[in-house]
Amino acid sequence: MTATLNLWKRQLGVLPKSLWQRTELHVLILADNALTQISPEIAQLKQLHTLDLGHNRLASIPDELTELPLTQYLYLHDNQLTELPQSLGRLTALRYLNAGDNQLTRLPATIGTMTGLVELRAERNQLTALPESIGCLDKLRELWLRGNMLTHLPESFTDLTDLRHLDVRENALTDLPEVLAGLPRLRHLDLRSNRLRTLPDWLPRLSSLEKLDLRWNAIEPAPRQLDLLAQRGCVVWT
Repeated sequence: MTATLNLWKRQLGVLPKSLWQRTELHVLILADNALTQISPEIAQLKQLHTLDLGHNRLASIPDELTELPLTQYLYLHDNQLTELPQSLGRLTALRYLNAGDNQLTRLPATIGTMTGLVELRAERNQLTALPESIGCLDKLRELWLRGNMLTHLPESFTDLTDLRHLDVRENALTDLPEVLAGLPRLRHLDLRSNRLRTLPDWLPRLSSLEKLDLRWNAIEPAPRQLDLLAQRGCVVWT
């Protein structure tokens, strides 16, 4: 049986020291408690596979957090984080990471060693670029980057061959990045509210694409590339 402690929205402010003695825990939910710090003693929870720290006031997370097993979910969204520690790369088996709604200006280069990631969320931050190491996430299926300041995607994106869903809505892309051309399993591509004006000839080569959203760009209506996509069943929004 999974040992779970749910302290969601308890208005704790500060966590009790007794919490770190709950070494049997597999799931710990601390969301929405106005927390400003997490004790390094969290490393004592040696069986924890899921941790929810979302909707707090954390400006940093301790390196000791990355000593946890954390094979399932880590929620860090809606805090006051300006960076993620390089030690995050220790979480090589983590499947889901949500660092959205913070103040991140970059992702650590070590994110490329988190090769267990299936879903990565970094929405509504201040990212201007992604590290090249992101291409090492060969199990990644969903990448959510809405509401950042990205002007391009790294060349290593071509190695994300299992990627199914890419959301880069509300960024600053002026061209459709050619690194997307080689993604054989990409099904959903959200490009709303960027700065796109033209579409590349290779676009119809995205053979698995089922939905393409181009709304709120300055693209001329009904280009040939979109007609070809629509003819084979892809839903296109312009």
